[in-house]
Amino acid sequence: MKTSHHLLALGLFLLPTISQAQEKFDEQMIAKIREEGLQRSKVMDIAFQLTDVNGPRLTATAGYMKAANYAKKQLGDWGLTNTQVDPWGEFGKGWELKKSYLALTAPYYKPIIAYPKSWTASTKGTQSVEVVVVSAAEGDTLLAAYKGKLKGKLILIDATGSYKQSFKPDATRYADEDLQKMAEATMPPAQTGGPRVAQGSFPKPAPGELFISMHPAALRNLKAMAKSEGAVGFLSTTTRAHDGTLFVQGAGSYKKDDPENMLDVVIGIEDYLPIVRLAAAKVPVKLDVDMQSIFQTKDLQGYNVIAEIKGTDPKLADEVVMLGGHLDSWHSSTGATDNAAGCAVMMEAVRILKAVGAQPRRTIRIALWSGEEQGLLGSRAYVKKTFADRADMKLLPAHEKFSAYYNLDNGTGKIRGIYLQQNEACAPIFKSWLAPFADLGAATVTIRNTGGTDHQSFDAVGLPGFQFIQDGMEYNTRTHHTNVDSYDHLSADDLKQAATIVAAMVYNTAQRDEKLPRKALPAAQADRRP
Repeated sequence: MKTSHHLLALGLFLLPTISQAQEKFDEQMIAKIREEGLQRSKVMDIAFQLTDVNGPRLTATAGYMKAANYAKKQLGDWGLTNTQVDPWGEFGKGWELKKSYLALTAPYYKPIIAYPKSWTASTKGTQSVEVVVVSAAEGDTLLAAYKGKLKGKLILIDATGSYKQSFKPDATRYADEDLQKMAEATMPPAQTGGPRVAQGSFPKPAPGELFISMHPAALRNLKAMAKSEGAVGFLSTTTRAHDGTLFVQGAGSYKKDDPENMLDVVIGIEDYLPIVRLAAAKVPVKLDVDMQSIFQTKDLQGYNVIAEIKGTDPKLADEVVMLGGHLDSWHSSTGATDNAAGCAVMMEAVRILKAVGAQPRRTIRIALWSGEEQGLLGSRAYVKKTFADRADMKLLPAHEKFSAYYNLDNGTGKIRGIYLQQNEACAPIFKSWLAPFADLGAATVTIRNTGGTDHQSFDAVGLPGFQFIQDGMEYNTRTHHTNVDSYDHLSADDLKQAATIVAAMVYNTAQRDEKLPRKALPAAQADRRP
């Protein structure tokens, strides 16, 4: 009890200074939200349900639907209304892994950590196979050398260079100077997407750099030849796949009428490189492989989870404030930091609001998206049917009634601030709203954009959509799209902090006399669904 009273006193101590700021808000309610979120949090209980209990959540699978129905029921039990598992359109085939076994059997026995990429074929039981290492040389000139030699084989792309140890820590937080640079930014950084490569060329590695790749056109031709000759499949790796951490995603199309993709199995470089070296030394290499998966084709729809806290102001109740994160994950782990963390935080945020008796003027709507990993599909489809189609920018009535969308999808790190997405008019508002949480490390407001997640679906049709700045933790080194993205990599204190701040931001948006300011409407743009 002493801790709770101390936190309430701290919140009230900060508020006289805050009240002098430009944007006003309910100081007593923010103090209640703070106490509930930091002292009586359920965020790790929610995360446990989404990860350990429900397992992987690849879109259009039983695991995703199990998690979606859990979320719907839990939100309803907390008192939210209009709870639904909402179909947004055709996604395609679901895919579930049932067995994954790979072992080196010659020149000696060694079990290998391995995961097939999603939407790839099975092996028809255990097979004992030899390997073929194919040159990564540019173009198709060397592929003829392998013609007629691929039947029943596992194929690897040759590797050049060697593995280099990293002396950087796996987990990091933003330094004060980094946050200061973000706060002082006047223009978003150039969206280069990395070094440009001329069409038809193939990037060359630096001397000594570990390089495992192949010219895209040559790789397509190799896969076609492998399939026609009856190869078992491919072994893949990346330079990031080391120390038992594998980066596993998809291997092709999932549309209802598309054929199965050829088996493609991800292993670590510590297993991949010895096979390449043995093959180069003419030492016979054999492996046992048994990969079993099933395709789900009975229901091709994609589904989001939607629920609401209804607004209470007769003039504003039909206006909407949204918060969300993507519920889907990849299949090699339980998707804890990507993005059960974001979903648990958003669910906890609305639980906090119900627990403190909040009566928002506007309706607060939570959304947990599917298909994010395949191109923001669930959120884009929802925005299209609810607010506007970005292809023609014809606005639906709900577009005018929308205030803001808040997203969380950068791992388990605590919130350090918010990206404005170049919506400069929101800067003083957000600075005021974050002020009560400066002692928790959240104070940075940056004009910069950030991408790669569902707030972009709203921003694309001129609606205020925001992603929070989060500490990186292990996200880009260990957990993002990997086989170790599990509950144990979540930080409870960080998620409590994040849920508390999100609850406050959403509540303040719902209470504000006016909707949040908007940028100018963007021009129409073609839908580039993969």
